[in-house]
Amino acid sequence: MMENQQLPYQQTLKGPVTISGVGLHTGAHVNMTLKPATPGFGIKFQRIDLPGQPIVKADVDYVVDTSRGTTLEHNGARVSTVEHLLAALVGMGIDNILIELDGPEIPIMDGSSQPFIEEIEKVGAEAQDAQKIYYSIDTNISYYDEVKKVEMTAMPSVDYRITCLIDFNSQVLGTQHANLKSMADFKQEIAPCRTFCFLHELEYLLANNLIKGGDLNNAIVVVDKPMTEEQLKPLAKAFNREQISVQREGILNNIELRFPNEPARHKLLDIVGDLALIGYPIKAHIMANRPGHASNVEFARKIKAYIKKNKHMKDVPIYDPNQPPVFDVRRIEKFLPHRHPFLLIDKIIELSHNKVIGIKNVTFNEPQFQGHFPNNPVMPGVLQIEALAQVGGILALSPLPDAELYDTYFLKIDNCKFKQKVLPGDTMILKMELLSPIRRGIVEMRGTVFIGNKVATEADLVAQIIKREGK
Repeated sequence: MMENQQLPYQQTLKGPVTISGVGLHTGAHVNMTLKPATPGFGIKFQRIDLPGQPIVKADVDYVVDTSRGTTLEHNGARVSTVEHLLAALVGMGIDNILIELDGPEIPIMDGSSQPFIEEIEKVGAEAQDAQKIYYSIDTNISYYDEVKKVEMTAMPSVDYRITCLIDFNSQVLGTQHANLKSMADFKQEIAPCRTFCFLHELEYLLANNLIKGGDLNNAIVVVDKPMTEEQLKPLAKAFNREQISVQREGILNNIELRFPNEPARHKLLDIVGDLALIGYPIKAHIMANRPGHASNVEFARKIKAYIKKNKHMKDVPIYDPNQPPVFDVRRIEKFLPHRHPFLLIDKIIELSHNKVIGIKNVTFNEPQFQGHFPNNPVMPGVLQIEALAQVGGILALSPLPDAELYDTYFLKIDNCKFKQKVLPGDTMILKMELLSPIRRGIVEMRGTVFIGNKVATEADLVAQIIKREGK
């Protein structure tokens, strides 16, 4: 099963997959082929039915319309209703892909992302030989539309999560909210949720021939006014049905809701798809109140501008003290032989096969400050490196089933730089990353000490895993 849980490497598809269907707004039958692409390629659309087969990058800079979905245009090529497919790609962790189209619009399918995910899973995802870089938001980024009363905020977070609230002042729909705590839940919790519209919108669209590909299998219709059987007859005729009625919940009887709050979940799905146009994987908690495609796109532009301005901060870990640690100090002591006053890690907040992040709270009461510049206390550089080494020891030993039988010893320190003083009151965020797989007990790591979003210290360290004597 493919899941997106802060994937360390970029991904593409194992092979091509073709999906065919009708465009909701154009009514055009479209054949679409998703093809694997090289690392760093990103997500791009190609209109193979146009002269020169122009390519449109999935980028917020190329959005030209958000009235009934999100439309991109570049190089003389236009691609409409991209959001549901983009959401599926983000949800499944696909970074690099070429999407060939022989028409102007992505097929609507059932109005959700689920059919795309099902096709993607048939061929499967493939990890690539390139690291996936997540961009951390280290300050609140907000967007507000006073006319539409839309509020959107991106807040610092250790992962990518979304909370969505909708309120249409409708007695039928009411206020709904949806929450995505992890992109690993997208496939089950969000992908099946279909697009929706109100009956008055549907009547307008039908009257103006604006949903040529619409039928009652790809949208939830919210009936926001009393309807007689006579008034429902034109709808039945438009959708080739003998009869249409309104269910108790105020929804047309074409389909059963997949979740009680399916409309709110679909709005969240749209956010995932539209924010894919930022062009960078992000770590942030998105809070959205009354979102729509226009606000999603403006918000994506704001986040993209922030990332471009602060690109040097892409590797800065986010430390949320409210999150429980992966290792507390008691568990750290089971891995490392160090004890007070030489145990220099308070907790581990992230641990994977190739990366570890630890926390060290620097206080004035520590013994080194009694003799190391007592009138101007500065954390000694050698102790910063030692703290990194201890965090690296956790990274090196954590894969071992009997880690308590081993220690790690320094072999080499290279490229060591001290860029900023570390003072009492600072919180050191200690990151160690493997430079190569561990072989024969040799561990090559790159270490960085962050204070806030600034790099204080960095160094390359080599250590060796050695079994304790007599063990």
